[in-house]
Amino acid sequence: MRDRERRRKRRIIIGSAAGAILLLAAVYFGMALYFSSHFFFRTKINGWKVGGMDLKSAEEKVGDGVEDYLLTVFDRNGEKHHIYGQDIDCAYVPDGSVEKLLEGQKPFQWIAAIFQPKSGEVPITMDYQESLISDAVAGMDCFQEGNIIEPENAEIKLGDDGYYVEPEEPGTRMVFENVLAKVKQAVSAGDSEVSLTDEDYVNPEITKESPVITDAMERIQSYENAEITYEIKDYDEKLTSEKIRGFIQLGEGYSVSLKEDEIEKYVQALASTYNTYADVRSFKTSSGDTVEIGGGDYGWIVNKPGEAEQLKADLEAGQPVSREPVYSQRPFAEGKDDIGNTYIEIDYTKQHLWYYENGSLVTETDVVTGNISRDNGSPDGVFKIVYKESPAVLKGEDYESDVTYFMPFAYNVGIHDASWRNGRFGGDIYKSSGSHGCINAPLEIATILYERVKVGTPVIAFYREPVELTAENAKISNAFSYVDPEAEQDKEDVGATE
Repeated sequence: MRDRERRRKRRIIIGSAAGAILLLAAVYFGMALYFSSHFFFRTKINGWKVGGMDLKSAEEKVGDGVEDYLLTVFDRNGEKHHIYGQDIDCAYVPDGSVEKLLEGQKPFQWIAAIFQPKSGEVPITMDYQESLISDAVAGMDCFQEGNIIEPENAEIKLGDDGYYVEPEEPGTRMVFENVLAKVKQAVSAGDSEVSLTDEDYVNPEITKESPVITDAMERIQSYENAEITYEIKDYDEKLTSEKIRGFIQLGEGYSVSLKEDEIEKYVQALASTYNTYADVRSFKTSSGDTVEIGGGDYGWIVNKPGEAEQLKADLEAGQPVSREPVYSQRPFAEGKDDIGNTYIEIDYTKQHLWYYENGSLVTETDVVTGNISRDNGSPDGVFKIVYKESPAVLKGEDYESDVTYFMPFAYNVGIHDASWRNGRFGGDIYKSSGSHGCINAPLEIATILYERVKVGTPVIAFYREPVELTAENAKISNAFSYVDPEAEQDKEDVGATE
């Protein structure tokens, strides 16, 4: 009896346990089946609670924020511009990402999920109205004409301190098509912000780094570096970078060249300043007084074509240079006093000649010069000994004279011995019985001069009273007192008609 009761109770216990197990199994498998199509209770997607939701409900929940969608557009200066979702009729378009999260769940782990919250992130893909998004982009502040700064190219300019590069102005004008494409891409991906880059702008064609600018500045700098120091005794002449700037020509496309006309002007000024050829000079005579004498062919002459070519070559080389100007003629002495202290002085009025070497008188003598009464007056001016010849034959239209020493200084006029004078020199002989223009000197003096005077030695010849030299040799030698008879006649004719 007792055994039967015991067996009955056991069957009840076993049955109850089996029932409980079956119930739990039914619940477990039932929930597993449920979570095969629903998210675990403590699940979030993109921060939204989707626990217990099926796929459709979860996708709707994830898309709830689209109506508040805001895209921030950052321009290249960091300024913000906005596109609002409501302005472009944004709508969430499921792309299967939420479904993949659901499919990735393991339903039979639903119990563990109760204690372990799960979260996931999915891209928010959206749709929009094509026409509205184009209008929205066009309506951004940065596309309003009043807010647009046009891009400007870099430029080379000349300022007080020289040439410099005015940097380009990037401007703010954007390429609408580029910006629209980036905004569309960002909206479609549900991005909250997008940044614009240089490729989205209308940029200057020429920047300060462009080869056309850097090459031009390099060439300009090369020219300016070519400062030229002219080696001229007693003078300080320098072609500085400031002056060189005036020679530089910026052409189309920033081609850099030299203004030849400006170089020629500079060389002309250089020649005008330092040429002493035929200058009027103040000369202290052996008699102690000072006379003004010009004309002749003595002195510095800057070779203008040669100097211009050399100057251009120096500038092209781009290196500092110290040199003399290019001369076509040099005097016997250098410096401001280019006559120096070695020279021959001839006072036609006093009919006297002196020769000095290094400031010391070597010899002096009375002479006979050109016959004034026959228009053969000797040319006055500052000349130089052109050459020396011994012996020599002097020929004219109606004469031929043999001399031992001949030292011409003004065309065919020179110093020579004159044995036919029989020792008679000086006084007023020249006024009526003078030479054809040459300087007649005693043989012993001509000998000394020939032996000691060097070619190029200055000859200063002058009258103390007004004279009018009209002989052809006076004209050719650039005599100071030469008068062109035809020119004088023209002046008289003009005066007569007034």
